[in-house]
Amino acid sequence: MFGKILPILFAVMGLGGGVGAGLLLRPAVEEGGEAASPAVEGHAQESEGDGHAATEEGHVEGAPEYIKMNNQFVIPVVKEGRVASMVVLSLSLEVAAGNTEAVYQREPKLRDAFLQVLFDHANVGGFSGSFTDGSNLVVLRTSLKEAAALVLGSVVTNVLITDIARQDG
Repeated sequence: MFGKILPILFAVMGLGGGVGAGLLLRPAVEEGGEAASPAVEGHAQESEGDGHAATEEGHVEGAPEYIKMNNQFVIPVVKEGRVASMVVLSLSLEVAAGNTEAVYQREPKLRDAFLQVLFDHANVGGFSGSFTDGSNLVVLRTSLKEAAALVLGSVVTNVLITDIARQDG
């Protein structure tokens, strides 16, 4: 009997805890029914001592934005005329504030430039041996940043390698 009541008791306690946490953590409501926001409508407000102004959307002017490239990059590593391994990379871009849309508009051209750099890196042996060595990754990041600069100019301030894996065949 107690074994049948115990799961129901846990479910009721979990539901009550979830409702309580939701009520406790909900945003404060101003008069007029809208949630309070840190920025006053139509005006920028200084954030806590960092010197950047917060806008209505909650972005900080002057702070970089990070854009994750939509799909991973898959690069074959060819040795002696056959595919010896595959390298899979995920990249993100650090861009100047307000340039996210410009990056997404030029993404096909950017992906093409990145693939060319990645294929060249694979062809010179950059993904062989200790491919995650710091100096190898610095060379790769620098080449990717230069390719991004050719496509987008000074919009991209850095290229971040967020995931990298090699599957040997």
